[in-house]
Amino acid sequence: MSVDEDHVTIVADQPAPPPPAPHLNTQRSFVAEWTVTIILLLFGTTSLVQAFVIPTGSMEDTLLVGDHLLVDKLSYGPSGPVSKHILPYCAIKRGDIIVFRYPVDIQQTFVKRCIGVPGDRIKLVNKQLVLNGSAVSEPYVYHKTGYIDSYRDNFPGEPNVHLAEGAQDMLLNHVRDGEVAVPPGYYFAMGDNRDSSLDSRYWGFVPRANIIGKPLIIYWSYDAPTETLSSPALGWNHIIDLVEHFPTKTRWSRTFRLIRGYPLN
Repeated sequence: MSVDEDHVTIVADQPAPPPPAPHLNTQRSFVAEWTVTIILLLFGTTSLVQAFVIPTGSMEDTLLVGDHLLVDKLSYGPSGPVSKHILPYCAIKRGDIIVFRYPVDIQQTFVKRCIGVPGDRIKLVNKQLVLNGSAVSEPYVYHKTGYIDSYRDNFPGEPNVHLAEGAQDMLLNHVRDGEVAVPPGYYFAMGDNRDSSLDSRYWGFVPRANIIGKPLIIYWSYDAPTETLSSPALGWNHIIDLVEHFPTKTRWSRTFRLIRGYPLN
């Protein structure tokens, strides 16, 4: 009861509100934790790393059909005045393995090896790479055909196949003294399976803006044909195959194998 000068007011004691139910706090904590986790995962898969599967044999035997990779999207990111001192950005170098949007169809993603950076001069003589006037060693390259193709192996030469528009422009405007000169803002890429690779020889340069990142690690490798990995219509066949043959078709020796470039000087 409280008393003032004019009147008397009776205040009834109110019971204290009960504490929130423990299970509600637990549920909220659980939801909050998973919300943060999902946000981080979404951020990571869109901004930091991305999963990628090798669907073709153009990078054999460095990368095999069915290798599942994690791609580092941060390394080649554009550096700002502050972020360049904090984040591990690096320049794209000759010999790096790069993942990029296919210039002919950016809905497709390719993985190749960067052979030339802006300013480089490139040619092939009987399958031998000549870079800036010097023959270079490429221990990662496999030649799986014994014959010499007049365009593929003596590049740039007279085309003997249909070329994409970008390759036609490359041959018309960027060949000097029998060598391809890589222009500013572009890169020249080829597959390690040099005789069976749809690469810059056939569709031209890779714009810098198309380059997504570089593969870091093979987190899983599964022996599956190109048709299964590249065709959504065969997805169920792939799932059935996984259920039946996961232990035997998984290439366990390639699991968690790091992927590194090879410097070309």
